[in-house]
Amino acid sequence: MAIRADNRLLDEPMRPVQCGTCEAWLKVRKSSWQQTSIQWDTNASARCVERSACADDLFRGCGALRDSIDRAVAGGGIPVAGE
Repeated sequence: MAIRADNRLLDEPMRPVQCGTCEAWLKVRKSSWQQTSIQWDTNASARCVERSACADDLFRGCGALRDSIDRAVAGGGIPVAGE
C-alpha cells in the first residue's frame, strides 16, 4: 500500500497571526469555516496568558487568539481553503 503525500499545505499554507492580547505569533490555517489548525511554538506557549492560567494542564484553546484569527479571516489575511 503506497502512502499518499499530504499536499494540503501546498494548496493553502499556514500563515502567521499575532494574538491581540499577548502578542505571540502563531501559524494558522483554515481548512473550512469550522476547522482551524494552529501551530504553537515554545515562545507562543510561554507568552499566552490563557494557556499559563490553565491549572488542570488541559488547555482547550485561547479565546483571545480565536478572536485574533476571526479578525484575520474577516480582513482577508487568513483565507478559508477551497473558497
